[in-house]
Amino acid sequence: MSTSTARRNHLWLWFLWLGAFYVVWTWLVFGMDNVAATLAHWPIAMAMALGSYVAGSTPMGGGTVGFPVLVLFFDMPASMGRDFSFAVQSVGMTSASIFILCRRQGLARSMLYGAILGATLGVPLGIFFVAPLFSDLWIKISFAVIWCGFGLLHLYRLAEIAGHQGMTEFSETWDFRIGAILGFLAGATVVSVTGVGIDMVVYACLVLLFRTDLKIAIPTSVVIMAFCSVYGVLIKKFTTGMQPGTYENWLAAAPVVALGAPLGVFIVGLIGRKPTLLFVSILCVGQYVWTCFNALPSLGWLGIAVACVLVGILLYAFERLRRYGDVLAGDRPVSDVSPEAHLSSLGVEEIEPHVHTEK
Repeated sequence: MSTSTARRNHLWLWFLWLGAFYVVWTWLVFGMDNVAATLAHWPIAMAMALGSYVAGSTPMGGGTVGFPVLVLFFDMPASMGRDFSFAVQSVGMTSASIFILCRRQGLARSMLYGAILGATLGVPLGIFFVAPLFSDLWIKISFAVIWCGFGLLHLYRLAEIAGHQGMTEFSETWDFRIGAILGFLAGATVVSVTGVGIDMVVYACLVLLFRTDLKIAIPTSVVIMAFCSVYGVLIKKFTTGMQPGTYENWLAAAPVVALGAPLGVFIVGLIGRKPTLLFVSILCVGQYVWTCFNALPSLGWLGIAVACVLVGILLYAFERLRRYGDVLAGDRPVSDVSPEAHLSSLGVEEIEPHVHTEK
């Protein structure tokens, strides 16, 4: 898998983008007489100060904070939380992505390009045909289950994940196909239902299957989420429309995340990623417990049991992916796990893995 490595940066382009954004935002607020509406939604701006840091410094987008804040604390519909996640990340994750690209940080390009292609097909299909099947209650549960799974993964695998150096390389064609499959499936399901998630799906594959350094995996996850967020906003804007209240919350949060997400990218380089990932993982598990507690009257104990089983299935899938990664890297006997049929289905007959380390 090819990666782009840090060379000469072009941060002036990011400052240009940032200035242009604030000019447009100022016009939308003051020129379009939205001052009162923006000030009325100041709590979400405060919450997204943390959310934007999470967006830039972890594989969990700003919606990881924005969604539960709106839905659990402000009692907004989950469908509005989803649309807000799309909207706020279209600014925050885009700003962080421009910052990453201008700094020429390492990216898993083959998988990223494949994921973009897959998401281009999957996101609209999910928005039109999958998302309408989910009630507000099950949007909440879906979000809670997925984020709990990722939180638990980091709580018991954080040292291993943070210890990866470089990445295990395979055929770039295979990397692209894996990315395309992940992009399509995640775009058609988790992204269309919750407004977030493809970043964590791609990230999980990179760190578990390819043993990718967090310095490569997290920026890659940020860029793919930025693409899906902008794409999702455009699709919904010109077709189904955004949920009422999304725009006002976006006006309040946008100026915070435009700067906060890139700052997350920068600050985490100084303090390290492990403390932030640990903190966010605890939040992910906590919001799952909170969601299940609040949903108990509607779900009943059977529904809670189903949610717990879904978390278990997700963790099992992560472990299987990790075991495939062991086999492909040569650390586990092939007889223990048999990925040959899986690889053949992707059109790859023979793979010579080696570890790539950035210079």
